[in-house]
Amino acid sequence: MAKKPIDRRVARTRATLQQAHISLILKKGYEAITVDDICDAANVGRSTFYAHYSNKDDLRRSGLEHLRNQLVERQKEALTGAGDIRERSLGFSLTMFEHARDHLDLYKALVGGRGGAIALGTIRQILSDLVRNELTATVNKKDVIPRELVVQYVVGAFMAVMTWWLDGGAKLPPQRIDAMFRHLAIEGIMRSYG
Repeated sequence: MAKKPIDRRVARTRATLQQAHISLILKKGYEAITVDDICDAANVGRSTFYAHYSNKDDLRRSGLEHLRNQLVERQKEALTGAGDIRERSLGFSLTMFEHARDHLDLYKALVGGRGGAIALGTIRQILSDLVRNELTATVNKKDVIPRELVVQYVVGAFMAVMTWWLDGGAKLPPQRIDAMFRHLAIEGIMRSYG
Protein backbone atom coordinates (compact mmCIF):
# COMPACT_ATOMS: atom_id res chain seq x y z
CA MET A 1 0.00 0.00 0.00
CA ALA A 2 1.45 3.38 -1.02
CA LYS A 3 2.05 5.99 1.62
CA LYS A 4 -0.34 8.92 1.52
CA PRO A 5 1.51 12.21 1.00
CA ILE A 6 1.59 14.51 4.02
CA ASP A 7 -0.41 17.72 3.76
CA ARG A 8 1.86 20.77 3.33
CA ARG A 9 0.45 22.43 6.44
CA VAL A 10 1.17 19.32 8.47
CA ALA A 11 4.71 19.16 7.08
CA ARG A 12 5.26 22.86 7.86
CA THR A 13 3.96 22.47 11.42
CA ARG A 14 6.16 19.44 12.04
CA ALA A 15 9.20 21.21 10.60
CA THR A 16 8.51 24.24 12.80
CA LEU A 17 8.21 22.04 15.89
CA GLN A 18 11.45 20.21 14.99
CA GLN A 19 13.33 23.48 14.48
CA ALA A 20 12.05 24.87 17.77
CA HIS A 21 12.98 21.64 19.54
CA ILE A 22 16.55 21.61 18.21
CA SER A 23 17.01 25.30 18.97
CA LEU A 24 15.87 24.76 22.55
CA ILE A 25 18.10 21.72 23.01
CA LEU A 26 21.09 23.81 21.99
CA LYS A 27 20.08 26.63 24.37
CA LYS A 28 18.77 24.78 27.41
CA GLY A 29 19.59 21.10 27.06
CA TYR A 30 17.06 18.34 26.41
CA GLU A 31 16.02 17.62 29.98
CA ALA A 32 15.16 21.26 30.73
CA ILE A 33 12.78 21.59 27.78
CA THR A 34 9.04 21.21 28.23
CA VAL A 35 6.29 20.78 25.67
CA ASP A 36 5.16 24.32 26.58
CA ASP A 37 8.65 25.62 25.74
CA ILE A 38 8.52 23.91 22.35
CA CYS A 39 5.02 25.24 21.65
CA ASP A 40 6.04 28.79 22.62
CA ALA A 41 9.18 28.68 20.46
CA ALA A 42 7.21 27.25 17.50
CA ASN A 43 4.28 29.60 18.11
CA VAL A 44 1.73 26.78 18.16
CA GLY A 45 -0.77 25.63 20.74
CA ARG A 46 -0.44 22.51 22.89
CA SER A 47 -3.35 20.90 21.03
CA THR A 48 -1.43 21.35 17.76
CA PHE A 49 1.66 19.77 19.32
CA TYR A 50 -0.34 16.79 20.61
CA ALA A 51 -2.07 16.37 17.25
CA HIS A 52 1.37 15.48 15.86
CA TYR A 53 3.40 14.04 18.76
CA SER A 54 2.62 12.28 22.00
CA ASN A 55 5.49 13.95 23.91
CA LYS A 56 8.90 15.53 23.41
CA ASP A 57 10.54 12.09 23.19
CA ASP A 58 8.26 11.23 20.27
CA LEU A 59 9.24 14.53 18.64
CA ARG A 60 12.95 13.65 19.14
CA ARG A 61 12.50 10.21 17.55
CA SER A 62 10.54 11.54 14.59
CA GLY A 63 13.25 14.11 13.91
CA LEU A 64 15.46 11.24 12.83
CA GLU A 65 13.05 9.98 10.16
CA HIS A 66 14.65 12.22 7.53
CA LEU A 67 18.02 10.68 8.42
CA ARG A 68 16.55 7.19 8.03
CA ASN A 69 15.30 8.08 4.55
CA GLN A 70 18.71 9.48 3.53
CA LEU A 71 20.53 6.38 4.75
CA VAL A 72 18.10 3.98 3.07
CA GLU A 73 18.46 5.86 -0.21
CA ARG A 74 22.26 5.85 0.03
CA GLN A 75 22.26 2.13 0.81
CA LYS A 76 20.10 1.41 -2.25
CA GLU A 77 22.46 3.42 -4.47
CA ALA A 78 25.49 1.58 -3.12
CA LEU A 79 24.00 -1.90 -3.41
CA THR A 80 22.78 -1.39 -6.98
CA GLY A 81 26.04 0.20 -8.12
CA ALA A 82 28.80 -1.51 -10.04
CA GLY A 83 31.95 -2.86 -8.48
CA ASP A 84 33.09 -5.33 -5.90
CA ILE A 85 30.67 -6.07 -3.05
CA ARG A 86 33.36 -4.98 -0.57
CA GLU A 87 33.31 -1.49 -2.09
CA ARG A 88 29.51 -1.30 -2.02
CA SER A 89 28.92 -2.81 1.44
CA LEU A 90 27.82 -0.53 4.28
CA GLY A 91 27.39 2.23 1.71
CA PHE A 92 25.27 4.24 4.13
CA SER A 93 28.07 4.69 6.68
CA LEU A 94 29.73 7.77 5.16
CA THR A 95 26.37 9.56 5.05
CA MET A 96 25.88 8.75 8.74
CA PHE A 97 29.34 10.02 9.67
CA GLU A 98 28.74 13.23 7.68
CA HIS A 99 25.38 13.73 9.40
CA ALA A 100 26.98 13.20 12.82
CA ARG A 101 29.75 15.71 12.06
CA ASP A 102 27.22 18.25 10.79
CA HIS A 103 25.25 17.92 14.04
CA LEU A 104 28.18 17.78 16.45
CA ASP A 105 26.78 20.66 18.53
CA LEU A 106 23.47 18.84 18.92
CA TYR A 107 25.27 15.62 19.86
CA LYS A 108 27.22 17.46 22.57
CA ALA A 109 24.01 19.02 23.90
CA LEU A 110 22.28 15.62 24.04
CA VAL A 111 25.09 13.34 25.20
CA GLY A 112 24.72 11.83 28.62
CA GLY A 113 21.06 12.71 29.02
CA ARG A 114 17.73 11.11 28.20
CA GLY A 115 17.54 12.97 24.87
CA GLY A 116 20.86 11.46 23.84
CA ALA A 117 19.74 7.99 24.84
CA ILE A 118 16.58 8.41 22.76
CA ALA A 119 18.46 9.76 19.74
CA LEU A 120 21.24 7.17 19.91
CA GLY A 121 18.72 4.37 20.49
CA THR A 122 16.77 5.47 17.41
CA ILE A 123 19.97 5.70 15.35
CA ARG A 124 20.96 2.23 16.57
CA GLN A 125 17.60 0.88 15.40
CA ILE A 126 17.91 2.60 12.01
CA LEU A 127 21.42 1.18 11.52
CA SER A 128 20.32 -2.29 12.64
CA ASP A 129 17.54 -2.24 10.04
CA LEU A 130 20.00 -1.15 7.34
CA VAL A 131 22.61 -3.79 8.19
CA ARG A 132 19.95 -6.50 8.47
CA ASN A 133 18.60 -5.48 5.06
CA GLU A 134 22.07 -5.48 3.56
CA LEU A 135 22.92 -8.92 4.89
CA THR A 136 19.70 -10.27 3.40
CA ALA A 137 20.52 -8.63 0.06
CA THR A 138 24.21 -9.56 -0.18
CA VAL A 139 24.88 -12.76 1.77
CA ASN A 140 24.01 -15.93 -0.08
CA LYS A 141 26.12 -18.49 1.74
CA LYS A 142 24.60 -20.64 4.45
CA ASP A 143 24.98 -18.73 7.71
CA VAL A 144 28.04 -19.77 9.71
CA ILE A 145 27.38 -17.08 12.30
CA PRO A 146 23.79 -16.01 13.05
CA ARG A 147 22.89 -12.94 11.02
CA GLU A 148 21.53 -11.10 14.03
CA LEU A 149 24.89 -11.49 15.76
CA VAL A 150 26.56 -9.92 12.72
CA VAL A 151 24.00 -7.09 12.76
CA GLN A 152 24.65 -6.36 16.43
CA TYR A 153 28.42 -6.62 15.94
CA VAL A 154 28.50 -4.16 13.03
CA VAL A 155 26.07 -1.69 14.58
CA GLY A 156 27.79 -1.88 17.97
CA ALA A 157 31.15 -1.24 16.34
CA PHE A 158 29.73 1.63 14.29
CA MET A 159 28.16 3.27 17.35
CA ALA A 160 31.39 2.88 19.34
CA VAL A 161 33.51 4.37 16.54
CA MET A 162 31.06 7.23 15.97
CA THR A 163 30.87 8.03 19.69
CA TRP A 164 34.66 7.94 20.06
CA TRP A 165 35.05 10.17 17.00
CA LEU A 166 32.42 12.70 18.13
CA ASP A 167 33.69 12.76 21.72
CA GLY A 168 37.10 13.66 20.31
CA GLY A 169 35.61 16.58 18.39
CA ALA A 170 35.33 14.78 15.00
CA LYS A 171 38.84 15.89 14.07
CA LEU A 172 39.34 13.25 11.38
CA PRO A 173 37.39 13.93 8.19
CA PRO A 174 34.24 11.80 7.79
CA GLN A 175 35.75 10.10 4.72
CA ARG A 176 38.78 8.95 6.73
CA ILE A 177 36.86 7.61 9.73
CA ASP A 178 34.43 5.92 7.34
CA ALA A 179 37.25 4.25 5.40
CA MET A 180 38.78 2.88 8.59
CA PHE A 181 35.44 1.67 9.96
CA ARG A 182 34.42 0.05 6.66
CA HIS A 183 37.79 -1.68 6.32
CA LEU A 184 37.52 -3.26 9.77
CA ALA A 185 33.82 -4.11 9.55
CA ILE A 186 33.73 -5.42 5.99
CA GLU A 187 36.81 -7.60 6.47
CA GLY A 188 35.13 -9.16 9.51
CA ILE A 189 31.85 -9.75 7.68
CA MET A 190 33.42 -11.12 4.52
CA ARG A 191 35.60 -13.56 6.45
CA SER A 192 32.54 -14.81 8.30
CA TYR A 193 30.33 -15.13 5.23
CA GLY A 194 32.77 -15.15 2.32
